[in-house]
Amino acid sequence: MSAYLITSVSVVGGPPTDLLIRDGVVAEVGAGLSAPDATVIDGTGLVALPGLVDLHTHLREPGREDAETVESGSRAAAMGGYTAVCAMANTSPVADTAGVVEQVWRLGREAGLVDVQPIGAVTVGLAGERLAELGAMADSAARVRIFSDDGHCVADPLLMRRALEYVKAFDGIIAQHAEEPRLTEGAQMHEGEVSTRLGLIGWPAVAEEAIIARDVLLTEHVGSRLHVCHVSTAGSVEVLRQAKARGVRVTAEVTPHHLLLTDQRAESYDPVFKVNPPLRTAADIAALRAALADGVIDVIATDHAPHAVEDKECEWAYARPGMLGLETALSIALDVLGPEWDLIAERMSRSPARIAGLTGHGIDPAPGVPANLTLIDPAAHRTIEPAELASRSRNTPYARMTLPGRIVATFLRGEPTVLDGKAVK
Repeated sequence: MSAYLITSVSVVGGPPTDLLIRDGVVAEVGAGLSAPDATVIDGTGLVALPGLVDLHTHLREPGREDAETVESGSRAAAMGGYTAVCAMANTSPVADTAGVVEQVWRLGREAGLVDVQPIGAVTVGLAGERLAELGAMADSAARVRIFSDDGHCVADPLLMRRALEYVKAFDGIIAQHAEEPRLTEGAQMHEGEVSTRLGLIGWPAVAEEAIIARDVLLTEHVGSRLHVCHVSTAGSVEVLRQAKARGVRVTAEVTPHHLLLTDQRAESYDPVFKVNPPLRTAADIAALRAALADGVIDVIATDHAPHAVEDKECEWAYARPGMLGLETALSIALDVLGPEWDLIAERMSRSPARIAGLTGHGIDPAPGVPANLTLIDPAAHRTIEPAELASRSRNTPYARMTLPGRIVATFLRGEPTVLDGKAVK
């Protein structure tokens, strides 16, 4: 295996030091290291973080390879500083059997750019009617531990209870897309002053908050583990805050776009800003940022949702919801949080790795640790050009925006997947 010596780099915001990577691990950390056989990377001004981990990625394969593949999504992830991603189940066919999750897992291994951990569906076909093969997926080669019908809510409370009871046997997690469907029928954007002015049917905050409140109570009753996907409202934050204070085993994520963009973006009628849950208000953003800082929200997850051109470049009402996120997430975190490197490492690497049970990931660079890490230049700025993204799709809400930070290198078990800001393969 190759050896790399990264000189004068700040490890998670600490004082400059040297990192020697050899045989897939961080071999040494300290000032003045020497390794004649190693490729030297000048880390002056750079920050080394544990490789990022995304709990919420849509890779579209199998079924929608026109929008993304496991390989192209993995490359986008590496370019964004990620070393592991959790792939959502809403593929075609749905990842509701051991065979499909193993296919996704093997495609990730073949690509070799990030570790791809499949998420299994909770219900057959995401239809919300009967439980999928949870045990078979858990026992498969993919070792599935998180299950989600993301894109659809497990709306039936009895079915949700049964799912929580089932996965408790192997300490699994149900990741809920919190949306009461009867309150969001025909909804196009956040319900509020902007939707009223635009004449678009609104998606009320209570549709999310009611499901979270119900599921927190079910989780408390069963004693299982719940993860809440893409939290978007101030009311949801308060439900989670109270649940955590009671010791309920609940974790939660927020997306970069819900930390930065408001429902006012819908005034352009540009479908790139159509997402589920919808962009909310400035007050919601303030509450989400505060919850991220104090730990009520555990994770920044991208909800990377690539779409083919015909699914986005159409009238707002007919456009599919979703945005790209993998290649810009760290820049958005830096923009929103500032250079709070320990907090960024916690919310984008350590905590998601713990939740997903991904051993070898989410560990700060130190001697003997697997060399899963990313190097970022926080002083650099870049203008987002959709045509230059590694994803097969172009539906980024940050097109032509100038964002802070540039990924200089990403290492997966000591081998570079990105060097000098460019994909290695």
